[in-house]
Amino acid sequence: MYKKLASALAVLACCSVQAFAQSGQDWPDRPVRIIVPFTAGSFTDTAARAMGRELSTQFGQQFVVENRGGAGSTIGTDVVAKAAPDGYTFMVTDNSFAVSTALYKTLPYDPRKDIIQVAQLAEAPAVLVGSTALPGKDLKSVIAAAKAQPDSMTFGSGGLGSSAHLAMEAFLLDAGAKLVHVPYKGIAAAMLDVVAGRVDIAIGSVGSTVQYIKENRVQGLALSGKNRHPMFPDVPTFAEAGYPDYGVMYWFGVMGPAGVPAPILQKLQDGIVKATQSADLRKVFESAGVAAEATNQQAFTQRVAAETALWSDVIKRANVKVD
Repeated sequence: MYKKLASALAVLACCSVQAFAQSGQDWPDRPVRIIVPFTAGSFTDTAARAMGRELSTQFGQQFVVENRGGAGSTIGTDVVAKAAPDGYTFMVTDNSFAVSTALYKTLPYDPRKDIIQVAQLAEAPAVLVGSTALPGKDLKSVIAAAKAQPDSMTFGSGGLGSSAHLAMEAFLLDAGAKLVHVPYKGIAAAMLDVVAGRVDIAIGSVGSTVQYIKENRVQGLALSGKNRHPMFPDVPTFAEAGYPDYGVMYWFGVMGPAGVPAPILQKLQDGIVKATQSADLRKVFESAGVAAEATNQQAFTQRVAAETALWSDVIKRANVKVD
């Protein structure tokens, strides 16, 4: 009888501990790993480290960034997809997640079932720049020249199937123009050739374009978003340039393995919102031309799903194929 009672109490105690853990009240009680599916130095990496510092202060535990780059962000994402859903492994990623989901027929994980969105962290405009040797000094003139002689102009990107590639394909479909794609190993190399006049146009981030625009080494043709950017107030929005339907934005957000208890997700989401209100984090983001813009899990999940659908449509219509 006593043995049965002791066994029952042990089971009850175990269940109580498990229930307490599921409630998230003790989370985090050890360091939390933040995977960045890119090499160090990207803004995604910078964002993760800035967020990690803020969360470490909030929760009294270290949020440690680990770079696992390669294969268009899929290597690091796979690490997260296969991690235990205990609230101690998350990742900071960007549009590449939606691009990979739409682009690759087979992945080592199921992006819709194995990964959950937690919260958006920030967003930034896509910036379209052109060579100073281009015909015309505004986007309408450039597109008119491209339409007059299809496939006579070129655009550079960070590689076949990259965010920059698909962002440009989306615009060309909207504009009804055809340009020749010139892929590079990274958007920085593509921008250098726009500066040199070897490539006509390219879409990049604020960070990859701002210096060249300020130095008048490229033309700032248009940027996405509702408003002009404070770093280059003379560059019009796509709407002002005559293309109001183009709305591609770069976003950065936190995701994790499916199955993380809801209370832990809520605590982390609340922590992210608080982190984005920090003056120190905002200073880091603003220096890169990125706006701290947190959203809740539902809104972020809807955004990722909508963008994945967008890229699937662009890939199909532009006939983009990767090995």
